Amino acid sequence: MLILTRKIDQSIIIQGNIQIMVLGVERDRVKLGIAAPAEVTVLREELIPADDSKISPIRRPARPNLTPVHGALALKPEPKQD
Repeated sequence: MLILTRKIDQSIIIQGNIQIMVLGVERDRVKLGIAAPAEVTVLREELIPADDSKISPIRRPARPNLTPVHGALALKPEPKQD
């Protein structure tokens, strides 16, 4: 997983034609703007059923083991538990 740091009004570009811009940050929420061609489907993850075979091209990486850092807009890895 690639982890990037962006400020408000900064963006990232994916495959040259998809732009994701940070529009705002409030407490524990980040507002993103996404500009993509009409043929690109953009969905929130919770709207995709886990067993939906139509969405199979989406590779779902394992969720990173991250916890919020108190009082900061950053995440840090949790220690591994054996």
